[in-house]
Amino acid sequence: MAALPELIACQSNSKMQNPIVISTWDFGVAANQGAWEVLKTNGRALDAVEKGVRVAEADLSNPTVGKGGYPDRDGHVTLDACIMDELGNCGSVAGLEHIAHPISVARLVMEKTPHVMLVGEGALQFALEQGFEKENLLIPSSEKAWQEWLKEKEYKPIMNIENKSFNTERLPGNQYNHDTIGMLALDANGNLSGACTTSGMAFKMRGRVGDSPIIGAGLYIDNEVGGATSTGVGEEVIRTVGSFLVVELMRQGYSPEDACREAVERIIKKKPETAKEIQVGFLALNKKGEYGSYALQSGFTYAVCDSQKQDLVIKGKHIF
Repeated sequence: MAALPELIACQSNSKMQNPIVISTWDFGVAANQGAWEVLKTNGRALDAVEKGVRVAEADLSNPTVGKGGYPDRDGHVTLDACIMDELGNCGSVAGLEHIAHPISVARLVMEKTPHVMLVGEGALQFALEQGFEKENLLIPSSEKAWQEWLKEKEYKPIMNIENKSFNTERLPGNQYNHDTIGMLALDANGNLSGACTTSGMAFKMRGRVGDSPIIGAGLYIDNEVGGATSTGVGEEVIRTVGSFLVVELMRQGYSPEDACREAVERIIKKKPETAKEIQVGFLALNKKGEYGSYALQSGFTYAVCDSQKQDLVIKGKHIF
C-alpha cells in the first residue's frame, strides 16, 4: 500500500507538460515573454498566444505588425490576423482598418460568431460593435516612409526586412517589405494554440491579403500532432497551404524541422526561380514540445521561451 501514493503522484506528473512558446523573428522575444506570463501559471495556450502577439501589435517601432505597420500603396494601414485553439476553433480578420489589435478581434470572431473570417468594413463593424476603439493607425514614421516610397513607386519584396527594418539607419525611399509574427504555444495541460498577425506587405495593392489570416496557410493547429506558422511572401505559402502541410508531415512522423524543410522544398519545386528571390520560412512545434524551422534564404530567426530561458533566439536553417 505504501507504493500507491507514489504511483498516483507519478501518474499525475506524467500528465503535466513543460510549457513552451515559440515565435518568428527576433522581435518574438518580447512577445514570448508576454505569453510566458500566462503559461508559467499553467494558463491556457490560447490566452498566451493572444497576449503574446498583442505585444508586437503594440510596438510602434515595428513597421510590420499592428499600429506601427506600413500602409498599402494608397496610404491605408490594413491589418490581418488569425488565431486557432486546441479544439480546432479558429477566427480571422483581413483588411481590418482603424483597430490596433486585430488578433483580439479574430478571437472574438471565433468565439462570438458562426464564421471563421471577417474582412474589410465588415470586420471593422464587428470590432466596433464589440467595443474596440477606432483610431488612426498611420503613425508619423510610417507616413514618412510611404511618402518617400511614393517618389519612386517601385515595389519589390525585400528578404528579411523584418530584421533589417530595425536598423537604426533607414535609407529614405527603401521599399520596406512586410513581415509577420507567428506564435505557437504548448501549455501545461499539453494543449496547443497559435496566433499570427501582420500589417502585410508594405505598399501592397489595396485589398491585398497574404497568408497570415488564412487558416492552413499562415497558421494551423492540430492538437493531436502539433502546430505550424509561416513568415515571408504569403502568396507562395498560400499556394502550398504551407502550415497545414507542415502539420500533416509531422503526423506522418517528420520532425518539426524536417517537416518545415519539406514545405520549403515544395515551394522551390513549384517556382524554382522565384524561390531564389524571395523569403519564406516555416516554424513548427509538436505535442512533445519539440520545435524546428526552415527557410528559403538565410536570415530567418525565431525566438523560444520556456522555464529554462525566456530570451533564446535561434538562427533558422535554410536552403539557399
